Amino acid sequence: MALSRAVPNLAFRRLRGRRSPGEFAAAVRRAAREIGEQVACDARYIGRVEAGEIRCPNYAYERVFLHMFPGLSLKDLGFCPREHVRGRAARATAPTAPAMNRADRTGRADRVDTGGGRSHTSGTGKSGDTSEESDVLRRAFMTSGPVTAVTVVAASLGLGGTAAAAVPPPRRTARPACDAEVLAVEAAVRRIRLLDDRHGADGIYRQAAQPLRAAHALLDSGMPARQSVADRLYAGAGELSISVGWLAHDSGRFDDARSHYAEALATARMANDPGVEAHAFANTSFLAKDSGRYREAVRTAQAGRRAARHLASPRLLSLLSLREAAGWAKLGDRTNCERSLSRAHGLFDRGPSDADPEWMSFFGEPELESQEALCHAALGDWSRAARHAHRATALQDPHFARNLALYRVELATDLARAGAPDEAAAAGHQVLDALDAVQSSRIHTRLAATARVLLPQRRLPEVGAFLDRHASTNVRA
Repeated sequence: MALSRAVPNLAFRRLRGRRSPGEFAAAVRRAAREIGEQVACDARYIGRVEAGEIRCPNYAYERVFLHMFPGLSLKDLGFCPREHVRGRAARATAPTAPAMNRADRTGRADRVDTGGGRSHTSGTGKSGDTSEESDVLRRAFMTSGPVTAVTVVAASLGLGGTAAAAVPPPRRTARPACDAEVLAVEAAVRRIRLLDDRHGADGIYRQAAQPLRAAHALLDSGMPARQSVADRLYAGAGELSISVGWLAHDSGRFDDARSHYAEALATARMANDPGVEAHAFANTSFLAKDSGRYREAVRTAQAGRRAARHLASPRLLSLLSLREAAGWAKLGDRTNCERSLSRAHGLFDRGPSDADPEWMSFFGEPELESQEALCHAALGDWSRAARHAHRATALQDPHFARNLALYRVELATDLARAGAPDEAAAAGHQVLDALDAVQSSRIHTRLAATARVLLPQRRLPEVGAFLDRHASTNVRA
């Protein structure tokens, strides 16, 4: 018997109010931390709930939602009773799943909750229930073909499995990709972004390259019968290329990053996907600036704005304007830099939109302040840069641990060059506090540069303590 068509969850949509899906997802993550839960909620998950694709949340999300909206029940939030989703009635209408292997039956296999929730396995003392979309992917894990590499590596990226080392290279198959395999590619993208936000790029870059190879094997295996599946597969592969490229970028592998971004751009153009194209140009501009190719940074940001002009996302256009401003600042062109910054602020002030891409969940007021700080620093206005960098650190959600550490190291550098060595050292200590959890070559490099600026002030007690601690951590320059 066929499954019934999803019914939009209008009650949940009303609770989101004027917040964008990304902003609401951030609120969910904050609420989870307040009660000791850990969910990787993102804009896509919120969209699936509102579309009715997730009829009942897993237990972790249930606790978070009930904490966010005290006095309301799951029914008030627009969800179905759990027994209707996972009980006999649900099984009577569900399609038969492929047979599971023994590891899956005993709960020892690694699993990925693609909705961002905490994974649960049986036999461990935790609930055996997972979210509905996790069940779909779990069945896909058991199929043959390139998806096996995608899903097992996605699981290994998710905290812990060692299965990735044993996964063979993706093999070609004449069978076109199916819905479950596209879901697996999208899950890998979300998992990489989540781990990067929390821990930085250095520890996961090489692992993340494997699902990218598997995704391209899927593209080579034959076109899906439905155009919608093909479009999602191309978009997922493009976003995965960008995500892996960003890991290379953030870990100092600029040539690798450039290659991955170019691959994403080619994929976007083959699929005529302006969203992925704009994303690829945004990252390419950032990389060009970091690589010293400042005119390229300006040109690629402008190309990104052209690609994004019909996407109804002022926030995306704002970010691209910031990328352009950074290029102008590095060229020493204050007039064009200020013009681009003004445009970025005007677009940002239009507020979030339902058309904002999922990957832009990091782009809020803290990132706006940080990027403006970098522009003023490039123009040599260190005090002004420090004011914006301080605002970025004050506004940043601690969930984005890597970004918070990056903002603090920028603040330390700006303060050191602005003639405030004690305050710079204090900010440097905060960065050192985060280095156990965050692995980012960009942060290490910038912190080493800050230490060099502070070196002439070593006799000051606060500065001396920071320099000694920095030297003892063996931070890479």
